[in-house]
Amino acid sequence: MAELDTDVADGEGGRVASGKVSLAALTALGIGSMIGGGIFGLPQQMADAAAPGPLIIGWLITGAGMLMLAFVYQRLAINLPEINAGVYGYARAGFGNLVGFSSAWGYWLSAWIGNVGYLVLLMASLGVFLPGFGNGNTALAIGIASVVMWMYHALILRGIREAAIINAIVTVGKVLPLIVFVLIGLFAFKLDIFTHDFWGAGVGTGFGAVVAQVKNMMLVTVWVFIGVEGASVFSERARTRADIGRATILGFLSVLALLLAVNILSYGIVPRSELAKLGDPSLAGVLEAAVGPWGAKFIALGLIVSLVGALLSWFLMLAEIMRVPAQEGLMPSFLGRENAKAVPVNALWLTMGLVQLFLIWTYFNASTYTRLIHLASALILLPYLLSALFQVLVTIRDRSRGGYFDLVIGVLGSVYGLWLLYAAGLVYLLYTAIFYLLGLPFYIWARREQEAKVFNTAEWGLVVLFAVMSVYAVYGLATGALSL
Repeated sequence: MAELDTDVADGEGGRVASGKVSLAALTALGIGSMIGGGIFGLPQQMADAAAPGPLIIGWLITGAGMLMLAFVYQRLAINLPEINAGVYGYARAGFGNLVGFSSAWGYWLSAWIGNVGYLVLLMASLGVFLPGFGNGNTALAIGIASVVMWMYHALILRGIREAAIINAIVTVGKVLPLIVFVLIGLFAFKLDIFTHDFWGAGVGTGFGAVVAQVKNMMLVTVWVFIGVEGASVFSERARTRADIGRATILGFLSVLALLLAVNILSYGIVPRSELAKLGDPSLAGVLEAAVGPWGAKFIALGLIVSLVGALLSWFLMLAEIMRVPAQEGLMPSFLGRENAKAVPVNALWLTMGLVQLFLIWTYFNASTYTRLIHLASALILLPYLLSALFQVLVTIRDRSRGGYFDLVIGVLGSVYGLWLLYAAGLVYLLYTAIFYLLGLPFYIWARREQEAKVFNTAEWGLVVLFAVMSVYAVYGLATGALSL
């Protein structure tokens, strides 16, 4: 649990100022942001994408790739302690102002769209116990979700550190139901169920069919790991920079172990054909098959606790990722203003306002939770790739900033980032271009506030690329040639 002491040694002979976030709280922020609703819907989403054999291959790729990204954030935090705000700071330092802004913008969009999905899923989970919530987008559900959202707003306004401590407590509560599932799953697991149709013969045979299944599960695996960079987003508020790296690796390994156990055990409890038909949260259906009706309610309760914590983690990071670029002149300056508790209030108000509008939109549109998380996952792919590419640049330019290990993890992280872009597919990448293009007025506003040149030659090329991709996406949407 996060300590409350006010002045501690930094491990290097110095002192750390009061009000900083501890290692335990940073780790909890990472775990809390990664473990949200994704792991509870994982069995159905994965069963819909891949048979057990391709599933294992996909998890090996994901585990190795995300471990490289975790190491990237760890090493950059140690070697470049002067850079703040993680995905934004690294993209700006490596590739310039517009790319840095776009990384922060994409990350912010991904996070608040994901939070809308979380709120809808939270209301659907309450529907297991209470009438009137439906699939999470009834009038009652949207009303209650709105109240919950503004309660988070009030809590965060009381202070980043105080909210982080509460998040650390909630994180413990959300992990316990998953551990119970794993323990029960070990006894309920049946090898014959797991190995039946191991390579997915129903979708074809051969290497191409296996690759297709692995590709299909990639956006889901990205979604459940979004937040691996959570500690780095709070780099400026950490007690020591070394804590950022430690929290990143500790959080990643803990979540990876839980994800693998939950997913693989599910395939040995319920046949894949039945797993693919389960409703959200599908983990409830798996535990119900193992122990009876109480299992579904137990998981639904665990999901509610998990989502409460995940929403707090992400609302914290949403405000923070806007604050630093605003204070550095790449976002409008009003987004960087803080209250007496050092909370970026305007960034928080903007974020909450958009989440509220999108919640209302879900009442009138039947967008599924899965589509929301796929879009949120696609939007974060560019920030992840840029961080890995920056790690490569740093080690090539200045060997004192890292050795061969740093170069290897940068290269492998970059390869994984490119693979994710390929796996996401052209349609999602085209739609993300629209969202990136919509952010440019904020960038122009900020640059004019600074009385600085808006775009250089290379940045004009990026603007044109976003515009062309957006026009093609809008045309595809209008003609029906493209759809999510």
